[in-house]
Amino acid sequence: MAELTKGYICSCCGKFHNKLPFDYASPAPIYYEEATRKERKKRFEINDDLCVMDGEHFFIRGCIEIPVIDSDETFVWGVWVSLSEKNFELTLEHWDDPDCEKLDPMFGWLSTQLPLYPDTLNLKTFVHTRSVDLRPYIELEPSDHPLAKEQREGITMDRVKEIAQFFCNNSPSEKSVLNLFRKKKRTK
Repeated sequence: MAELTKGYICSCCGKFHNKLPFDYASPAPIYYEEATRKERKKRFEINDDLCVMDGEHFFIRGCIEIPVIDSDETFVWGVWVSLSEKNFELTLEHWDDPDCEKLDPMFGWLSTQLPLYPDTLNLKTFVHTRSVDLRPYIELEPSDHPLAKEQREGITMDRVKEIAQFFCNNSPSEKSVLNLFRKKKRTK
């Protein structure tokens, strides 16, 4: 099984890729992505971890982690989740606090549309803060949605390949999902 993580031959391009990607991320909440350039400048404040829209909608970037069956690997979707203003402020207050992982989970709405799934926008989530150098863990509310089921039950290595091949099939201009680094940027 470990050999699959070291490389694979892609069915879409026929090339050997040295490493099978295990994480992808959206660069911004869907509302930002759908806005014009002018609207983005006027309505949004955004960095790699946090986003505020119109001064009244608050988002944080986190990780939906999915176990890979029969592997030590974890597959990660980097996503954006809305938070209430109160929870957003609480997050900012504890941003550099070494004990930030002790915060209670916070309710949020998934604000990223992930490809390869039925509509993921506004799935219910819980945001779990972690150590100061890691983005929050995003727990989906248990449901029959395929993404929630994958988070609970795991995915196969074939599913990881399917996702990689999907992104290989799409031109860079069509990709709204990019490689993710689980480490937070140290900006607020």
